[in-house]
Amino acid sequence: MHLRFLSFLIILLCLSVVAGAQTGVIKGVIYKRISSERLNAVAVTNIKTNVFVMSDDLGNFSISAMPGDTLEFTKKGFTPQKQAASAYGGLVVYMQPSMELAEVKVVGQTKKQELNEVMKDYRKQGTFYNGKPPVLTMLTNPITGLYELFGKTPGRAKRFAAYQKKELEASEVDRRYNRPFVMRVTGEADSTKVLQFMNFYRPSFEDLKQWGDYDLIKHTKIQWEYFQKNGGKDRLQKLY
Repeated sequence: MHLRFLSFLIILLCLSVVAGAQTGVIKGVIYKRISSERLNAVAVTNIKTNVFVMSDDLGNFSISAMPGDTLEFTKKGFTPQKQAASAYGGLVVYMQPSMELAEVKVVGQTKKQELNEVMKDYRKQGTFYNGKPPVLTMLTNPITGLYELFGKTPGRAKRFAAYQKKELEASEVDRRYNRPFVMRVTGEADSTKVLQFMNFYRPSFEDLKQWGDYDLIKHTKIQWEYFQKNGGKDRLQKLY
């Protein structure tokens, strides 16, 4: 009788070990390569299950995964890295700074410089206030003030300044909210569906000025779930 009871306990223990392995939690810490600097806000994704978490301020993370699952680590300014989850203690991950992302930043700066060059051309033509002269100019130099208000060149400069502002804001949104980002956050591999969703939902520049990476991920997931439930209809969810 005792032997049968002991066998029953051993079977229960084995089952609990197997269940724990199937629903385990892998913990770890992320460092910048060849340094003791810990990396926060690293996106950690279980490629097998699409479970997604972010590392905390001390570089620590905790994610649902089984030993052998492939984890992907991504962060702006660093090369994406993949590493297998291990059952033997916590993971230690070292991420390599990426030179390629720095080049993307230079391209964005070039576009800004090109727009500024066009604005310099307008100033060479005698307009300095982009069609919006200060009140003091109207009092001290009314001819210049009237020219800035009603002249053709200042008018064109004013319209270009509005265009320049819109373009730079759109570039900033595109830098943070793009197809690879949406595919990673939603786990959707169909690029056509992702582009349809991006046309349906696009955060504004004003939103992104207030949001960190976590906020952007959170709002994207909320809108994606709403998009899925409504069969891909082009209408936004009302958020309160």
